[in-house]
Amino acid sequence: MTRVAVQMDPIEQVNPRSDTTWLMIQSAQDRGFSVWTYDFRTLALENGRLSCRARRTVLKGDLVELGEMQKLDLHADVDVVLMRQDPPFDMAYVTATYLLEALRGDTLVLNDPAEVRSAPEKLMVTRWPQLQPPTLISSDVEALEDFHAREGDVVLKPLHGAAGSGVVRLKAGDPNLAALVEIHATGSRDPLVIQKFVPQVSAGDKRVILIEGEPVGAINRVPLRGQVRSNLRVGGTAEAVELTARDREICAAIGPELKARGLVFVGIDVIGDFLTEINVTSPTGAQQLKAFTGIDATALMWDAIAAQLG
Repeated sequence: MTRVAVQMDPIEQVNPRSDTTWLMIQSAQDRGFSVWTYDFRTLALENGRLSCRARRTVLKGDLVELGEMQKLDLHADVDVVLMRQDPPFDMAYVTATYLLEALRGDTLVLNDPAEVRSAPEKLMVTRWPQLQPPTLISSDVEALEDFHAREGDVVLKPLHGAAGSGVVRLKAGDPNLAALVEIHATGSRDPLVIQKFVPQVSAGDKRVILIEGEPVGAINRVPLRGQVRSNLRVGGTAEAVELTARDREICAAIGPELKARGLVFVGIDVIGDFLTEINVTSPTGAQQLKAFTGIDATALMWDAIAAQLG
């Protein structure tokens, strides 16, 4: 029997009807796998061995049954670790990736923790500038203001933000950029991303799910009227959508690199003809994809994992 440990935020707090990690666990359970869930804060590295405190997890419809807390030796007691806690991608998150690297050679960890650490969503995408809208990443106010002056209508967002947090649209001539940079700097030393506004976002921000670099389907996330953020957590609405020739072209360009890096379950964001993000930490959208199309991306993920386990 395959044994799975899922590193995630408290499962009692997720929505069983929309959460992708919930579907991953359900899919594993349907295959007869044993599943435990744990908080990354319980990871403990001693004498080269990594352990955690976890609870046996059984899903029953929309309910979860949790066993007693127990110590798991992640080298010997499980076959697979899924790294699924949500961002922020801060030093605590980065440290968790370092700890999980201790399992290399003993336990399969997905997505590969070293590659997750090396692929922040808004940075990895810059490897393919020909697929992006014009983009600048910097903390320098002069550089940001120069970009704004050249490109006009732009979007400003935190480099390591998630779920639409902190995303602001600035139209041409908007005088507030410097003040927004100051506000950001009071709470973070991270750079900001400034990107040319893509008007097609009003028609939706497409989430494409890839398994081992191959697209398996997509959903469209439509922002509320007058809003620039389409993330489901901030009020965006999911709807069915087909993959276009451009979507497939984008996937063909980035897919081999994703597979080579051990990034098995990935969600990319496409607005119009542009790739805007490559999400590798805790991509979402699988439940909506299954509801609209019948395609279960998590089942395909477990097929890929089974092949790796041999």
